Amino acid sequence: MARVQRSPHYGELQDIVDKLFRDSKTTTALEALVLAESYDLPADLIEVVELMPPGTYTRQRFCGQLNSIINGHAWGLVYGTVE
Repeated sequence: MARVQRSPHYGELQDIVDKLFRDSKTTTALEALVLAESYDLPADLIEVVELMPPGTYTRQRFCGQLNSIINGHAWGLVYGTVE
């Protein structure tokens, strides 16, 4: 079995989550996408954020949805999950 290589972008989604919820208890999928695009993330991570359904999220709900998308693509070991 091949060993999965971590991306140089590992953990960057966690940075985005932390920034989104630093001063607010909720965020929207659109706010997340705008912030992700400003980080100049690779296409794979932009895709993860683009797949977030529209709406307003608490941190717990946002992270659950984002992790479902990450794990659905089997990218958890490559890019990391969020909390």
